[in-house]
Amino acid sequence: MGVETPGSQSSLHRANLERVVRAVRMAGSLTQAEIARSTGLSAATVSNIVRELKDGGTVEVTPTSAGGRRARSVSLSGDAGIVVGVDFGHTHLRVAIGNLAHQVLAEEAEPLDVDASSSQGLDRAEQLVSRLITASGLSQDKVVGVGLGVPAPIDVETGTLGSTAILPGWAGTNPRDDLAQRLGVPVHVDNDANLGALGELVWGSGRGVGDLAYIKVADGVGAGLVISGKIYRGPGGTAGEIGHITLDESGPVCRCGNRGCLETFAAARYVLPLLRSSHGADLTVERMVQLAREGDPGCRRVIGDVGRHIGSGVANLCNLINPSRMVLGGQLAEAGELVLGPIRESVARYAIPSAAHQLSVMPGALGGRAEVLGALALVLSEMGDSTLLDGALSAGAPALT
Repeated sequence: MGVETPGSQSSLHRANLERVVRAVRMAGSLTQAEIARSTGLSAATVSNIVRELKDGGTVEVTPTSAGGRRARSVSLSGDAGIVVGVDFGHTHLRVAIGNLAHQVLAEEAEPLDVDASSSQGLDRAEQLVSRLITASGLSQDKVVGVGLGVPAPIDVETGTLGSTAILPGWAGTNPRDDLAQRLGVPVHVDNDANLGALGELVWGSGRGVGDLAYIKVADGVGAGLVISGKIYRGPGGTAGEIGHITLDESGPVCRCGNRGCLETFAAARYVLPLLRSSHGADLTVERMVQLAREGDPGCRRVIGDVGRHIGSGVANLCNLINPSRMVLGGQLAEAGELVLGPIRESVARYAIPSAAHQLSVMPGALGGRAEVLGALALVLSEMGDSTLLDGALSAGAPALT
């Protein structure tokens, strides 16, 4: 093939191929009519491109129905490559393997004291990834990228952790580059709240929504913000630190050094001690939620208060970015209306009425899997389309063999 010049037929054709591949990659699967709508290309052009991509082994086409009519569903080829998601929580490691058609092929979690050291955590991650790939009958050279989630602010440009107070054993490390060196493939990294937002956006309660706030309440409180279908990180990667909105200037001292942050009224480390004198020192969030659902008045009161405090923070988000949906993640979401009702009450009280009216508040659909599935979605959104096309369209060779 000769050198492509901007505006030439060949470069335009290449750009159209990449537009179609990108649309399918982001959605998982689309009918040809949906591809035409999302790319702005004509139905005839889409039909020709899909045929070419199918002949090259980049996409698979299967019969389906849309609106009662027969249609053809287009997805990336099952053997075009696999992606890996790695999610570090404070007490666990979770790994998932998926293909480019958004199918989860394998998934496993194991307990882990992530705070201890980054090298120990990455050792375990490397071992679990290799074990899952082998157990799935796949080959390591099929991996096109890895998504990595960590429970701390992270500079997505450099891959370095932004706060040592949250993961002291990871101070000064670059887990993205360390894991990429171990696995020999590109690694994309983000914090757990952003990945939870991506997971719910692609697979869960955020499907079909362009503007979303995913609130994760665990040892800390964070938000993943989706604006116009994309994660908004801010120039330093710290957008969404809703846990450090000030609720009470004379309140408890937060780990960030300020007083009365939302986190000091909602995070597990501050909330559980309120109940330990009456419910024992080994009380967990999971147990607190269970007791509340069974009618325990103390647990119900604490969860209701947490919901009202979270709602105050969400009201600020409503006034600033006007999301159409708020999804609550973490174990607290299992409390259902015991926490969602008070969130709605605070939003109605403190947000601009028009913004509050437009907001729907719901629990996450993915539970503890949101972050690891978000890590898969991160790779699917960040990987380039050229990799999928190069070689596949010449001589009709299967992609990424």
